[in-house]
Amino acid sequence: MGYGLKSCILVSQGNCFTTLSPPTKSCENSATTCDKCLENVSCLWCQTNGTCMDYPVRRVLPPASLCPLSQARWGVCWVNFEALIIAMAVVGGTILLSITVCCCCCCCRNRPAGPDRDEERFARRREEVKQRSDDRKAERRARHDDIRKKYGLIPDSDHPYSKFENE
Repeated sequence: MGYGLKSCILVSQGNCFTTLSPPTKSCENSATTCDKCLENVSCLWCQTNGTCMDYPVRRVLPPASLCPLSQARWGVCWVNFEALIIAMAVVGGTILLSITVCCCCCCCRNRPAGPDRDEERFARRREEVKQRSDDRKAERRARHDDIRKKYGLIPDSDHPYSKFENE
């Protein structure tokens, strides 16, 4: 097995130290099992047809025409892309939901106490209405008492008109 590409490491201006990079292993003819295939991180194992292929680096996920997501393995043999996407979506959704709940709790806690102020205002209004109602009742009672005194229905010592009682 020979070495692949030559590379140059710049030591000083004008001086270059050449090294040989290790050969890149092709995925197509490297392995017949999932574990052997995934030893190379640039390889993708397709469970349906049992082939090892180069990972399509231009795309985030391998296309379905290459290998279905439920059958594609990369990194480890026991996790497929479909399960990985679902798990990442659940974890991401949980994180977003918890951040949203925390933000809402913090905003509500720091906001001025609106309901308490509203309750105080309603209690004040209730007291004012009750006070006015009591004042009106007292005025009516006073007028009724005056009418009763006038017609002698209430005994009053200083009233000039009073009923004669037979003795």
